[in-house]
Amino acid sequence: MHSPDSHRFDPPWTPHRRGWIEIVCGSMFSGKTEELLRRVKRARLARQPVLLFKPRVDDRYDEVKVVSHEGLNADALPVASAGELLARVLADTAVVGIDEVQFFDDAIVGAAEDLAARGIRVIAAGLDQDWRGRPFGPVPDLMAVAEYVTKLHAVCARCGAPASRSQRLIAAEGQLFVGGAAEYEARCRTCFEVSET
Repeated sequence: MHSPDSHRFDPPWTPHRRGWIEIVCGSMFSGKTEELLRRVKRARLARQPVLLFKPRVDDRYDEVKVVSHEGLNADALPVASAGELLARVLADTAVVGIDEVQFFDDAIVGAAEDLAARGIRVIAAGLDQDWRGRPFGPVPDLMAVAEYVTKLHAVCARCGAPASRSQRLIAAEGQLFVGGAAEYEARCRTCFEVSET
């Protein structure tokens, strides 16, 4: 059992290849991508064949790398859909990492379950809430079917408390608006300003 302040997670070792789903979620700037990259790095150190994916729509920092806000990065395969992701998984793949999973449609849930059923460890990182504080895309459904869920917190930009929400700072339409520190900041429940638009 992990303490509330601990987000280090290492899955149980098993002598047989069994698949499962891990979700790393939280607000923006909470370290989701860093944790995904840490888990992927450990799998590679264990000589497990790993494929890392990112949604093609997210090209903020790089088109073919997963990049954290702090600059950590790893090569990735950009894909436009869950179907394309499944088609690119090789037969010997042991671990599939997926960054910014909230940008995929609901088909990513079935894709993750399919991969886990094939004996693959699936690690998906993404926002669990959108800029209105509402569940974001397929992440809640992924959390429901996952064996392991890690929820990370950022630091509130207003008061310094643990932050679980992403405050949009600019006017923009729709849930799927890709942005960074100029467009969003982390907020706690108290400092978060709810928007109905």
